[in-house]
Amino acid sequence: MTSMSTKTLPGWSDTHEQSTAGPQRSADRRYSGLRSTARGRQARAAWILAAPFLALFAAFMLLPVVWSLLMSLTDTKSADLRTPLNVSFTGLDTYVRLFQDDQFFTALRNTGVFVLVALPLTLAAGLAAAVALDRGIRRFRAVFRVGFYLPVITSIVAVAVVWKTLLEPRAGLVNLVLGWLGIDGPAWLADTRFALPVMIVMAVWRNLGTVMIIMLAGLQSVPQSLMEAAELDGAGPWQRFWRVTFPLLRPALLLTAVTTGIGYLQFFDEPFVMTGGGPLDSTLSATLYAYNQFGNGNYDMASAASYVIFVLIVALTVLQFRVLRDKD
Repeated sequence: MTSMSTKTLPGWSDTHEQSTAGPQRSADRRYSGLRSTARGRQARAAWILAAPFLALFAAFMLLPVVWSLLMSLTDTKSADLRTPLNVSFTGLDTYVRLFQDDQFFTALRNTGVFVLVALPLTLAAGLAAAVALDRGIRRFRAVFRVGFYLPVITSIVAVAVVWKTLLEPRAGLVNLVLGWLGIDGPAWLADTRFALPVMIVMAVWRNLGTVMIIMLAGLQSVPQSLMEAAELDGAGPWQRFWRVTFPLLRPALLLTAVTTGIGYLQFFDEPFVMTGGGPLDSTLSATLYAYNQFGNGNYDMASAASYVIFVLIVALTVLQFRVLRDKD
């Protein structure tokens, strides 16, 4: 009797499972529908909130970028502004004419020298200042931090005007001090030998504060236990820095190298304010060349030069990532 009472009737189990699975599936469908509805509402709300930014970005960033690319492939001049659809498509002829311009090659050479010299000097000076503030300078550390960083937040136009005044050949403070030492100072900004090096020195002085701040944060994040372990193993100060500290500074070094390199490839304010690109185009930069072409009404050449600078920025950034990225 017991065994018969515990027997399950044929088909009862399947019917029971189907009867219980049906409501569960319906509940799952309703829950999925509610979740999809909630997600749709969140997505619509997000797009509504982002719409003002997207509109401004499209109007003032995306559209000018696309339009400048189109201008670099046409013969657009200042006279064509009233009838922009009547210009002729020239393809890559504008770029061919650009690279046939000796003045553009001079601008590229000056920009290359500026980047290749100023970038490593800025990184080295900023790192040295960070190490000094982290380990060497004990008193008035905050004063030195402010002093190093103050040129960064000062207007570049104001800095350029001050430097131009200091480097005046007759009344400038630099030549005045050199005269006290019996040295006849040159016309710094009017001499092709000194104009670009002066701007390199000024750029290093102005930008080392940014590198210093980032490097100082990296130095303070190095675990002290690693330094103590290296010291116990007999490593000297230089070995501890090169073998332990410097590898841990790779992310900070990459960040500063990329941002500083991008800024140096676009250096414009210094020659524009101090020399106008002279003497004899010795301080003419690629961005100043593009600016001059735009001012002369050659919008096609200016756009093409701008895109060449963009390609150089991308190439330099990729190179820096390959060289400085963490190998692990």
